[in-house]
Amino acid sequence: MAGKWFDELNVGQVFAHDMRRTVTETDNLLFSTMTHNPSQLHLDADYCATQTEFGQVLVNSCFTLSLMVGVSVGDTTLGTAVANLGWDEVRFPKPVFIGDTLRVETTVLELRDSKSRPDQGIVTFEHRAFNQRDEMVAICKRSGLQRKTPQ
Repeated sequence: MAGKWFDELNVGQVFAHDMRRTVTETDNLLFSTMTHNPSQLHLDADYCATQTEFGQVLVNSCFTLSLMVGVSVGDTTLGTAVANLGWDEVRFPKPVFIGDTLRVETTVLELRDSKSRPDQGIVTFEHRAFNQRDEMVAICKRSGLQRKTPQ
């Protein structure tokens, strides 16, 4: 099992995920169009070069969130998650641009037994994504229902 069982996690535990990912133009284009987000900020290079302070296309922040959480799954919840319960305090302190390479760290913030499901618990993770310049580009808290080690 790649993921961790609920009872294998500890508050304060940090995962520095080995997987890194360079964001491509295709990633941004497909994600933006598949989710029906027609923003010029994500799709119009000329507009971004001449009409924005960034001078280039911004990567869709929902893609950044999805990539950040996705990178964490193999080390934390793969095969042990029951359900994702939600995201809180989602922030994007720096923009992500095409060609940026992201790495992700995860910290276990909170653990509590489920009151209605004795074989499961609720875990709260903090996920942080950094670009190749070690600038934090995304952060969020994610809560999920996680299985305990089978008895």
